[in-house]
Amino acid sequence: MSDPKHLTPNGLSYKQAGVDIDAGNALVEAIKPAVRSTRRPGADGEIGGFGGLFDLRAAGFIDPVLVAANDGVGTKLKIAIDAGNHSTIGQDLVAMCVNDLIVQGAEPLFFLDYFATGKLDVEQGTAIVNGIAEGCRLAGCALIGGETAEMPGMYHGKDYDLAGFAVGAAERGTLLPRNDLAEGDTLVALASSGVHSNGYSLVRKIVELSGLDWYADAPFAPGQTLADALLTPTRIYVKPLLSALKAGIGVKAMAHITGGGFIDNIPRVLPDELAAHVDLAAIQTPKVFSWLSHVGGMDEREMLRTFNCGVGMLVAVAPIDAERLVAHLTEAGETASVVGHLTARTGEPVTFQGKLPL
Repeated sequence: MSDPKHLTPNGLSYKQAGVDIDAGNALVEAIKPAVRSTRRPGADGEIGGFGGLFDLRAAGFIDPVLVAANDGVGTKLKIAIDAGNHSTIGQDLVAMCVNDLIVQGAEPLFFLDYFATGKLDVEQGTAIVNGIAEGCRLAGCALIGGETAEMPGMYHGKDYDLAGFAVGAAERGTLLPRNDLAEGDTLVALASSGVHSNGYSLVRKIVELSGLDWYADAPFAPGQTLADALLTPTRIYVKPLLSALKAGIGVKAMAHITGGGFIDNIPRVLPDELAAHVDLAAIQTPKVFSWLSHVGGMDEREMLRTFNCGVGMLVAVAPIDAERLVAHLTEAGETASVVGHLTARTGEPVTFQGKLPL
């Protein structure tokens, strides 16, 4: 048997095994300004400790209920990796978590990320965390910590993965959905920024069928490459919706339209006796969905169960408050419109009229 000392006369180091501790420390230093930029009442600590701290009393809560959510970005990451564009994927990560908090009436308070890669690239890691920090600023939550894992042999080439964890709070008794949802309540849609972060395994398959590469001009977005157009980050709806809740407009329920589209997400906030009736012709559908539908040969129902089709968030409100809610959201910079109402459930929990303007 050969002597290991002859193979490694000076002994092995962690770096020779593929893990660079110095690169990890360099990344922590590089991202500190971005992390500091997300500070908010309740979170004033520095990253680098063994855990992040948050003071609920300093954040203004009296009798809070904590709400937690975690998510990832999915195979949208593959487009970022293949195109070498990592600047916005962090916002997607935050959005997928904090949008799930606001639909429950909770204010996002803090966020932690998990970044795993085969070989740590400080420049790439910094771009990713800068995007996470931007998402946190848009959501009004603090980035209080995270984990960078360098795992050679687990991830190959330029591959990496991201996961996010968000915690929010609401005063006891204010969580959504409310128990007074009723037949006739109005459904208000908030426009999406595009595909957001769901359905990208199908998106990538459709791109393959199209024969286009990531640097080709996007057929649905003049002036952008296909990669950049498909990497448009998920819209974060926290601040306008939190503002509407605080204004007492009478929001009863919200649904974040993610994987499963309209058909699977809307029923999650409805009682068994109610259904949602959606007018598809009232939805402003971005051109990217027309392109995906055409190239992929997808029928309307498959589109509605896979993609957001132009609606990132759906809000149920009493009819008397619908006009006020639309005006409030429009003033806050959102594109909001009435797209349906609640009905008595006699069959499917979501029914449709009209056709998507694809």
